[in-house]
Amino acid sequence: QVQLVESGGGSVQAGGSLRLSCAASGSTGSITTMAWYRQAPGKQRELVATISSTGTTNYADSVKGRFAISRDNAKNTVYLQMNSLKPEDTAVYYCNAIRITVARRTYWGQGTQVTVSS
Repeated sequence: QVQLVESGGGSVQAGGSLRLSCAASGSTGSITTMAWYRQAPGKQRELVATISSTGTTNYADSVKGRFAISRDNAKNTVYLQMNSLKPEDTAVYYCNAIRITVARRTYWGQGTQVTVSS
């Protein structure tokens, strides 16, 4: 099993910045892609950014140029630096990890709230 614990959420005014962290523990060997998703009230969960084990990143169009995902494999931690935040970025942000051994398994964190006020 893999446990994911997010931190760093909070409230900020539009234009501000926040940095989210997600620490993985447990059977972290063979974790490949890690990602951040978000879910706003009344909306479906959506992908924000992904990062492979070798550092290749991908972003949703809505956050390109404003958010940056990174990871520290030695610490089993993934980060999401969020700059130029907008009210529409308000959501619960979830960390996601994919582990591949004999099977592909997906793990989720409990989520952290990000609120951006105008």
